[in-house]
Amino acid sequence: MKISGNTVFIPGATSGIGLALALALHEKGNTVIVGGRRTELLDRIGHENPGIHTVTIDTTDPGSITAVAAEVIAAYPELNVVVPMAGIMRVEDWHTPDGFLASAEQTVTTNLLGPIRLIGAFVEHLSTRPDSTILTVSSGLAFAPLAATPSYNATKAAIHMLSESLRLQLADTSVQVLELEPPAVRTSLMPGQEESAFAMPLDDFVTEVIGLLDSQPDATEIQVENVKFLRYGEARGDYAQVVATLNHLDPHGK
Repeated sequence: MKISGNTVFIPGATSGIGLALALALHEKGNTVIVGGRRTELLDRIGHENPGIHTVTIDTTDPGSITAVAAEVIAAYPELNVVVPMAGIMRVEDWHTPDGFLASAEQTVTTNLLGPIRLIGAFVEHLSTRPDSTILTVSSGLAFAPLAATPSYNATKAAIHMLSESLRLQLADTSVQVLELEPPAVRTSLMPGQEESAFAMPLDDFVTEVIGLLDSQPDATEIQVENVKFLRYGEARGDYAQVVATLNHLDPHGK
């Protein structure tokens, strides 16, 4: 992915990693459209950041995705990068259905069906652009599980394999499939995460991501150093220790 001169749509980017990435890409000379559900928040983002465009979209609603995709393509025919960013992360207890079922369904709808539907809405247009990118967002938890968040882990693992598969299928097109794999970052994704000493400062994360995008235009995965502990546990042969460390367990899972 080239670092500048793009027209980028980032649905689900009204806060956290998505908004920080949108602002950083705008500073690099890209036209950036931020999507989200809350119009008052979008209005504030547009007011506080001249040059950032905004559009209202609900990525859990197939009708909203279809309608907004048509609107965005019509308004920005040079669009060549789509970043399905919306995601939720919930603590679940899978001992009983009351502890997880509703949460799991919402997580799958937001984290997996949302990106699938967004890709479906934009892939034909992107294929007409000479230099285009689908930037998916998985997680370090796609590669090592946090016990408290099974559905989140599963959806992010699915996004990883979806990215791998689409890269093969779309190899005969102009569309590059690039996967961003965040570690824990100081955002409001989970209660207490913004103050977590374990999580990476948001500014540091985005700065490193932009540097990697700039220095590795042909990369398939964008991995900051902090995520490699999770990403490569199996390859290193210390997967059990990675899982234990992540979940504050002893190596036997207790």
